[in-house]
Amino acid sequence: MLDAEDLLAAFTPPQPYTMEAAAGAPSSPGVHVVLERGTVIYVGYTRRGLRGRLRQHLTGNRDSSVLHEQVGQLLDKPGHEASAEDIADWLSRCEVRWQETDNPEGTKEALVLALKPRLNRQVPKPRY
Repeated sequence: MLDAEDLLAAFTPPQPYTMEAAAGAPSSPGVHVVLERGTVIYVGYTRRGLRGRLRQHLTGNRDSSVLHEQVGQLLDKPGHEASAEDIADWLSRCEVRWQETDNPEGTKEALVLALKPRLNRQVPKPRY
């Protein structure tokens, strides 16, 4: 069985998840992973541009980004909803990696099934 490092071998090296990292991503379709202390906690994809999607997770809102919403829920406290700045700050302590691919949906699905990241809302069912 492949481990996470084998599955991510074709991805970029890990780097802090900041606007600077997002600015360095390509404007092509691909898959991205967010890691916390070396563990993949989220797998996402885009058919458009990785750069824009990575920025959207950092600056967007809870309706535009599942990752933004999931991190917000982690940080929310009774009587206080985490702000976009709180969410971006938390993400900046994580790392991001990406891979350009012509099959972002299939790549994401395979990674989610194999890695079961805690911030992905649902794990696809295996196809028999």
